[in-house]
Amino acid sequence: MRRGPLVGQLVRFGLVGVANTGTYYVLYLCLLSLLPYLAAHIAAFALSTLGSFFLSCRFTYRVRPTWRAFFLFPLSTAANFAVTTGGMYVLVGLAHLGDRTAPLIAAAAAVPVTFAVSRRIMLRPRTP
Repeated sequence: MRRGPLVGQLVRFGLVGVANTGTYYVLYLCLLSLLPYLAAHIAAFALSTLGSFFLSCRFTYRVRPTWRAFFLFPLSTAANFAVTTGGMYVLVGLAHLGDRTAPLIAAAAAVPVTFAVSRRIMLRPRTP
């Protein structure tokens, strides 16, 4: 595969990631007043994942959303979820970083893993 399409996908992935992180963060802050920080993180993460799926299909990879991709997409977010949740625990619980800034740092750490897995899911060759 030529390098150009990969770079374009990575840039679009980054833009979708910024939008998704913004959505997640607004939801997280809203839920933080109602729930403990980890529960707010989990709920905001789940809600923002739905929007991320559609943006990833249409904008990042320029493919039609399919049920197969819809059901496999959570695999790409599983890695993201593990990195961000582990990061939240380490940053807030152990390093005593503020619970309002920790999610942003944890999200940045998850980008490379999430891109690799989501690309594999979205661009997997179709089987007849």
